[in-house]
Amino acid sequence: MNIQMVDLKSQYQKLQEEIDTAVLEVIRSTAFINGPKVRDFQANLESYLGAKHVIPCANGTDALQVALMGLGLKPGDEVIVPAFTYVATAEVIALLGLRPLMVDVDQDSFNVTADIIEKAITPNTKAIVPVNLFGQSCDMEAIMEIANKHNLWVVEDNAQAIGADYTFSDGRSQKTGTIGHIGCTSFYPSKNLGAYGDGGALYTNDDELAEQLRKIANHGQSKRYYHDMVGVNSRLDSIQAAILDIKLRYLDEYATARQQAADYYDQAFANIEQLQTPYRHPKSTHVFHQYTLMVKDGRRDELQTYLKEQGIPSMIYYPVPLYKQEAYKAAMANDIDSLPVTETLCDSVISLPMHSEMTEDMLKHISQAVLDFFA
Repeated sequence: MNIQMVDLKSQYQKLQEEIDTAVLEVIRSTAFINGPKVRDFQANLESYLGAKHVIPCANGTDALQVALMGLGLKPGDEVIVPAFTYVATAEVIALLGLRPLMVDVDQDSFNVTADIIEKAITPNTKAIVPVNLFGQSCDMEAIMEIANKHNLWVVEDNAQAIGADYTFSDGRSQKTGTIGHIGCTSFYPSKNLGAYGDGGALYTNDDELAEQLRKIANHGQSKRYYHDMVGVNSRLDSIQAAILDIKLRYLDEYATARQQAADYYDQAFANIEQLQTPYRHPKSTHVFHQYTLMVKDGRRDELQTYLKEQGIPSMIYYPVPLYKQEAYKAAMANDIDSLPVTETLCDSVISLPMHSEMTEDMLKHISQAVLDFFA
């Protein structure tokens, strides 16, 4: 059985006619940069998210960098970031001469919490970058309350949770990524909404911030050849926008397929004491960018080896805490000996195949292999 972590080929084959037509339209139009397809996708993503402004850009890392540049932070300012996440979140902080203040995460959700954040705040802290990890939201209502209390910016890293819904205590529902002052996402091919190359976007409901972000992403200019600030060159090309615009129509369908696969896994592993299945936050839907188990008995690496022998791929997100990465030791705002939850997760998590094209036969085969390992 040919099992992949992400099956982009099968997904493409279902949309082949639509996507091929859209790509050819761009090529025939020769409007490759900032063409009509980019504007169409921007407008449709704004509508889907309920966001006032979407600013497409070249990739998710650029989205984070442009967001932080737009806040007017100064070198040495501290930005709180979870230590259990992909490197890009800390990378852009260090690149801008800011200081990442790395904090632990919750053992159940793997996300940073308001309580953890508040304990880490110092007089030099200016912003928070909560990461909606693996497909579900942080408790953004509580985080925004802390941010408002301490006058901090919030840049919501939504690269892994686009399409998820967060419900506030008053019953209001909002798409993840639209709750912080700025939201950022990635359209890397394996993401839930993935391009066939690189791509990213920022979103905000603040008119002034939106204007600032657009300028920064376009060489610091609002009028061609007139540069108001130092910016960057970060654009979503028209071919990628055309592909994303089609796939956006299917994003909720993709989320449902992932949720059904996760439910299958959950039921299969319900009685394995050595495994912790993914937590579902009561305020957030989960769109399962990853299906990540925690192996409690120290046999994570053995399990991965066993699965590989059975022809089943798996991944470890993430094997090394950010504060132990050589690149960030000098940049960090805090000296860390150990963040216990982060270190436990790095030693014990494993992600199983998860994508929108999972079949019952695939799920049965993968689940049975895990059950056999623990038998």
